Amino acid sequence: MASIDLDSDLLNFLARSAYEPGDRLPTINELQRDDLLGISASKVREQLEVARALGLVDVRSRTGMRLKTYSFAPAVRLSLFYALARDLRNFEQFSELRTHLELAYWHEGCALLTPDDTAMMRECVEQARAKLNDHWIQIPNREHRVFHLTMFQRLDNPFVLGILEAYWDAYEAVEPYRYAEYDYLTLVWDYHERILNHLCAGEYEAARAAFLEHTRLLRYPTRVENGSAAAPISE
Repeated sequence: MASIDLDSDLLNFLARSAYEPGDRLPTINELQRDDLLGISASKVREQLEVARALGLVDVRSRTGMRLKTYSFAPAVRLSLFYALARDLRNFEQFSELRTHLELAYWHEGCALLTPDDTAMMRECVEQARAKLNDHWIQIPNREHRVFHLTMFQRLDNPFVLGILEAYWDAYEAVEPYRYAEYDYLTLVWDYHERILNHLCAGEYEAARAAFLEHTRLLRYPTRVENGSAAAPISE
């Protein structure tokens, strides 16, 4: 293991230990011992909160502390949500990152798709259309998330998946503050169906091109401010 100092006794202990995801970890009292961390209970609790925020450990009253499977998403989400709390416009820059990332891994993700995956994506399209065509229109946010994440869920890269998961968490967080016309929503799902049809036909580059067009759809009408048009915001 690399001897990288994480500036935390607890994080160093977890990184260098033989514990596997799901294993029960020593209690706070046990971690105080000199042969483990050798620090006070208050320090252990302080460092434990960092480990929890990073999604590294699960702490429950009855089962104690357990090591979790590594995920990049919690760390990205925490930092991203702070940026959004400061300024919601930061979402657009992160959205650009997500688009470039998906384009870069597009063919790799497509090659790993299974019939069950495309069936799930087809179900998302059908459920989304049902929500949009219902008497009481519903915004298909869950279907939107599942459709796109399914595209890349089989990649063996926790960093790519972590960024994409954090993006959709942020998307759901900022969605209540963003207006979208009904015609825009129906057009988005027209593109999703087109993307899926290309994927099912093995036309990965055509699907990629449709995805890129879909990300460039204008979500908002262009607004004129101080005599000049404001930058349009896309999907």
